[in-house]
Amino acid sequence: MEAMRQGFSSVMPLSNLQLFYANEMSQLLCGTGVSMWTEEELCTNLQPDHGYTGTSTAVKHLIQVMTEFEQEEQRAFLKFVTGCPRLPVGGFKSLHPRLTVVKKSVDGPPDSYLPSVMTCVNYLKLPDYSTPQSLRSKLLIAISEGQNSFHLS
Repeated sequence: MEAMRQGFSSVMPLSNLQLFYANEMSQLLCGTGVSMWTEEELCTNLQPDHGYTGTSTAVKHLIQVMTEFEQEEQRAFLKFVTGCPRLPVGGFKSLHPRLTVVKKSVDGPPDSYLPSVMTCVNYLKLPDYSTPQSLRSKLLIAISEGQNSFHLS
């Protein structure tokens, strides 16, 4: 705690903290609790790789599904993929490493498999689902079942 205090005071005198309410400091340090992202923000900051491109149907379906998420689903998605339910201050463009979506190789029909993640590098391994509805369904199952668990893949 002392190291944080010293680091913070090197940027701004601690006495100036009296100017802020606690919720304002939380927003400055942790970002807002409201993540509501846009399609444009996702298209700009989502990094398709290893089998997917920005024009891949699966990536377009993912962006569609993510744009339709309610706020609680967004928080759960972020926690699933990054380990944190909030985006950093600045949103997706400030997320490091960037959110990367790769094609998950599967044996059999992709709609039978769940997506998986590597939270340490913000990496979503996504099967090539047949429809946005299938993607949404499987993603929400993985999000709810994958919370607080750790598996090697």
